[in-house]
Amino acid sequence: MKIWVDADACPNVIKEILFRVANRVGVQVTLVANQYIRVPPSPYIRSTQVESGFDVADNYIVQQAEAGDLVITADIPLADEVITKGAHALNPRGEMYSKETIKQRLQMRDFMDTLRSSGIQTGGPAPMGQAERQQFANKLDTFIARYHRKG
Repeated sequence: MKIWVDADACPNVIKEILFRVANRVGVQVTLVANQYIRVPPSPYIRSTQVESGFDVADNYIVQQAEAGDLVITADIPLADEVITKGAHALNPRGEMYSKETIKQRLQMRDFMDTLRSSGIQTGGPAPMGQAERQQFANKLDTFIARYHRKG
């Protein structure tokens, strides 16, 4: 099992949680972005820079992720693609996407896009607070305990 991070929009506090988990349990964490992202020295953490362009990082993650891997992303279409491929997807706010919920989330995202494109102000997500960070850490720990096998 590997962890892939859609790193362009991933909050730094979430990256720090991932770095600690990578070193603590020995799981490979790869940050994928279209810009250079500095990562701490570790045999378990790496950063991959892809070319700039629409969905280039997402497409790389979809190509590289395998069944059983975990993808950290707030991007609903990316989550849908990796789930279809047999991987798991976790939102940086601690919501685990699933086969049962991802299509509904995709429809809501498309609906909100339609509203925004017609000029309706929908606002963005609230700032990430301590509760969301804790929920992410808890979901990640639960996932690791269930799916990660060292060695």
